[in-house]
Amino acid sequence: MNPSTSSAHCEGQSPSDDLMDDWFFLSSESAGPQGLAVSRIEEAQDRGKLKSKLVSAWNSVKYGWSLKQKSKFSKSSPVVMLGQSYELRDQGERERFRRSFRSLLWLTYRRGFPQLAGCSLTTDSGWSCVLRTGQMLLAQGLLLHLMSPGWTWSGSHHAVRDDMDLLVSRPTDSGERGLKEAANKRGRKLSLDSHLDRSMEAKHRKVVSWFADHPTAPFGIHQLVELGKSSGKKAGDWYGPSIAAHILRKAVAASTDPPNLVVYVAQDCTIYLEDVTRLCERPLPQSWKSVIILVPVRLGGQDLNPSYITCVKKLLTLQCCIGIIGGKPKHSLFFVGFQDDHLLYLDPHYCQPTVDITKENFPLESFHCKYPRKMAFSRMDPSCTIGFYAQGQKDFESLCTVVNEAVSTSAETYPMFIFSEGKSQVEEEEEVGSNTPTNIVTYIQRKNDRRRVDTSNSLDEFVLL
Repeated sequence: MNPSTSSAHCEGQSPSDDLMDDWFFLSSESAGPQGLAVSRIEEAQDRGKLKSKLVSAWNSVKYGWSLKQKSKFSKSSPVVMLGQSYELRDQGERERFRRSFRSLLWLTYRRGFPQLAGCSLTTDSGWSCVLRTGQMLLAQGLLLHLMSPGWTWSGSHHAVRDDMDLLVSRPTDSGERGLKEAANKRGRKLSLDSHLDRSMEAKHRKVVSWFADHPTAPFGIHQLVELGKSSGKKAGDWYGPSIAAHILRKAVAASTDPPNLVVYVAQDCTIYLEDVTRLCERPLPQSWKSVIILVPVRLGGQDLNPSYITCVKKLLTLQCCIGIIGGKPKHSLFFVGFQDDHLLYLDPHYCQPTVDITKENFPLESFHCKYPRKMAFSRMDPSCTIGFYAQGQKDFESLCTVVNEAVSTSAETYPMFIFSEGKSQVEEEEEVGSNTPTNIVTYIQRKNDRRRVDTSNSLDEFVLL
């Protein structure tokens, strides 16, 4: 996303909007003197609905076409995705990657949902891409929290044409026999584990329903927009990755659906260990709550600082990483991995019809994407929010160790973020009841040095590193 973009739409505004304004203006002026105010209100609502439909159609055509264009993948380099590595030269590995990718939840623009509170919008096309990428990151954390290790969506097991642009040779007779034997073995295993599979699929469907485009869904667009009001945002506004992180934290805190889960948002590029401990601790003898940690950062000025590319790669190789709310200027994307110098991502900029999740066995296909896409690291916008998940206290301690090693790899620059003992200044001032503002100055620590950074004028709520 481009931080300087303050309009209501991000690369989704139709060029015909001015013409629509003129048409509706003439229409309202032609009304008679009686009921003119009511007529104008109704026409304004109709105008909003028509604009939404046109922007939705524009995005469907624009991004629907590009979505189905295949990115080229190399067989000579591994693909890394959320802590797993896949050698695409091997057909079995390629199939494993395809299933894992298709099992990620893909949350895109939707049209035809109930009106958002306070406006006439029935689609989020053109303005909510950061909220949608935030939904995808949260969804990945929920899948890790609730599903069995190594779970993949059953719909990704269907035989389909290879989704990646790779030259695939026909298997030999012995290879075909091996594939058939493997399929038979898998069939037997599925029959033995059918009860477990049904349980996992029920959980999967439940997680999808939490992101439904309906006012009652705890993590749906209606709830996220409502929670964004406390940050001065409304439907149609532009949301930054940092604000999205705090909205997700509020959404999880307000919901009882995901059991024993909390969200922590780092302050000033710092994860305060005492704050996390206090958030996750439960009365003895109960164990820690699981935690999703969100770290808003800015990795450069107007462009990505190349020195951070190695750090981003290392973070995406960690199993505790659940993705990055990021993108390119004016275009938010959900980064989940990389191959060589390209990021792997899911794109929310495709407007689909709203799915009625109240129906039994509602279709799941539109919540999963089968087209892996890549983008050069050099095009990455520096504003992003990085997500991690820890199931318990030991997992959190391990997370601190491996993540700290990953972000310390840039010896010639300041780390992306740091871990600190104690609690944040915000927490301390809340405890003593101070009204002193806390967002004017922050400190980034590297080894024994402290660097003073004035953030009062920094772009997009982030510290410039």
